[in-house]
Amino acid sequence: MPEKFLQRVDRILKARDSLVCVGLDPDPAQMPKPLKRLAPGPQLDRFLDGIVGATYDHAAAYKMQLGFYLRYGPRGFASLARIAKKIGPNRIRILDLKANDIPNVMGQFRDGAFQEFRFDAVTVTPWLGWDSLQPFLDDATHGIFIVAHSTNPGAPDFQEIPTPRGPLWLAVVGEVRRLAHAHGNVGAVLGATFSDGFHAARSLLGNTIPILVPGVGTQGGSLATAVRDGVDAHGRGLLVSASRSIVYASSGPDWRKAAGAEAARLKVQINQLRAGLRTG
Repeated sequence: MPEKFLQRVDRILKARDSLVCVGLDPDPAQMPKPLKRLAPGPQLDRFLDGIVGATYDHAAAYKMQLGFYLRYGPRGFASLARIAKKIGPNRIRILDLKANDIPNVMGQFRDGAFQEFRFDAVTVTPWLGWDSLQPFLDDATHGIFIVAHSTNPGAPDFQEIPTPRGPLWLAVVGEVRRLAHAHGNVGAVLGATFSDGFHAARSLLGNTIPILVPGVGTQGGSLATAVRDGVDAHGRGLLVSASRSIVYASSGPDWRKAAGAEAARLKVQINQLRAGLRTG
């Protein structure tokens, strides 16, 4: 029987002894100075290769926000496909789409992300209704991370609207649990800037259902709270995503080394927090 996505995530987190997800978000305005003289295509490839090479030993996953590749036009799409292939199947490759549409459109997103670009998972939102996610639920070997609570200041405008099941974001987490148990390929997105929600989310999700956590780096979310309240009983079930704090750790000639050092520092910090939970 093929390995379900949630089984694969747990296996990789355990094998890598890491919860680090590196956000590969190439911003032309923040490129290291040694790369600024290059044309956009070679610049992008050199940057992505350098970051992946420097962080690969420390990362369990990589997340690519599509908007940063759209910025580069057709060349960006070619680089996106190339770097996903280079990373390979021993890390979780997440395409950050936050997509949602009617089911036949979502089927095109699924086939493009998983078959053409070889990603392992995408981020989605549920606002058109749960039937909109069915095309992804039909493929248990690949995953979706459903946005429950995001990191932006305006997140409460809709995500904290009261419902009979609690605030809307928590009702979404409840559906994540239901779908994960039914299909084996669903996780949640919960921003680290919303630290009050991790305990309730993990209590509802139980074990093995992963939470993708953006916002611990430049956005200033609480890493300690996310790890303390977000990991499952096995000390896993969490992917801590950091983008700018890693990939732009230095703009000088040491940019690769600095990115690797920051990824290693984050891995060690997370693992120390996890060890404290086991021994405390």
